[in-house]
Amino acid sequence: MSGINLVDSFSEFKEFKNIDRPTMMRVVEDVFRTLVKKKYGSDDNFDVIVNTDKGDLEIWRIREIVEDGEVEDDLAEISYSDSQKVDPDYEIGEELYEEVQILDFGRRAVLAARQTLVSRILDLEKDDIYKKYKDRVGEIVTAEVYQIWKKEILCLDDEGNELILPRSETISADFFKKSDTMRAVVRKVELKNNSPVIILSRTDKAFLAKLLELEVPEIFDGLITIKRIEREPGERAKVAVESYDDRIDPVGACVGMKGSRIHGIVRELKNENIDIINYTDNQQLLIQRALSPAKILSMNVDAENKTASVYLKPEEVSKAIGKGGLNIKLASRLTGYEIDVYRDIDDDDVDIDIDEFSDEIAGWMLDELKKIGCDTAKSVLELSKDELVRRTDLEEEMVDEILKILEEEFEKDTK
Repeated sequence: MSGINLVDSFSEFKEFKNIDRPTMMRVVEDVFRTLVKKKYGSDDNFDVIVNTDKGDLEIWRIREIVEDGEVEDDLAEISYSDSQKVDPDYEIGEELYEEVQILDFGRRAVLAARQTLVSRILDLEKDDIYKKYKDRVGEIVTAEVYQIWKKEILCLDDEGNELILPRSETISADFFKKSDTMRAVVRKVELKNNSPVIILSRTDKAFLAKLLELEVPEIFDGLITIKRIEREPGERAKVAVESYDDRIDPVGACVGMKGSRIHGIVRELKNENIDIINYTDNQQLLIQRALSPAKILSMNVDAENKTASVYLKPEEVSKAIGKGGLNIKLASRLTGYEIDVYRDIDDDDVDIDIDEFSDEIAGWMLDELKKIGCDTAKSVLELSKDELVRRTDLEEEMVDEILKILEEEFEKDTK
């Protein structure tokens, strides 16, 4: 046996995707030099030749031919008479090249070398994957959904590397099935049992930031910078942007003509409502912009305690608060201020839309009031308790609570 075919003998090599040829050759040579050292005590006079194209491995022993009886080092020298047994054309002083057969090392030694080689290559590949993705933390990757479990989704990148998308890092409206293509940001890379674990996320703020960078060339080129991002994944997000070029409108550039740029991102994020605002160091102005789309009448800002009292027209309050208090919560996080919203009522005749009480009164109860034509607070208060109970499906205790909330609101506004 003049050589060994690595592709046949080491079938695992076919699966190694991230190891370049020089590294593969170096590792193979190192493993078999170790084998030579164990058998002969030294590898100084041996050449290990690896051909990864063909999968060939050859080991050559090199010794100098000396006169009979003058051999001082068996590893480096061979007697003239012994050289003649190899080839009669050899002369004293020449170097004799003799191929070492792999089987000469013994089957057990070769199998051990094979095991060591596979282990070394696997470790190198794991290290390569770890370094590759460690440098890509915060970047978007595209992967194929391979397996879906209860708490996480296993994905494969284009090289077949395994990526993990935890359920906790998915948007509530996300629905994936096997073979789907999905995009996510690399959130973190960990080492568990010496194996790299790549964690993806679709809820991280970095995912939205990178999507904006992909869709808005001005952000990619550094002409517009994203100063702050706050989001409730799949629901709403607020992004503060700033332009370094006075000729560029950062909000307009991010939204695009007729929303062309932002629409693709909204679809990717399952219809997440994205508010783009101009960043400013003026905290009062930033709070005003963060509460968009509500229009503010006046504001008192306590910079020391990081609180802000905002006054709006009654019809603007629900816009400022948002569904489930989401708008004001994101605005508070974006600005770093605890924001309190107040109705500014100067006229006793001003009424309040019933929907503005959605944070205090259940939605289905409001719907019951609307069914009988009560779409404002005063229209409800104009009816007696008995009439409200009779005309709606509300219990007497529920009506009492609703009337109490509405009356307290008007009392507060008149103080």
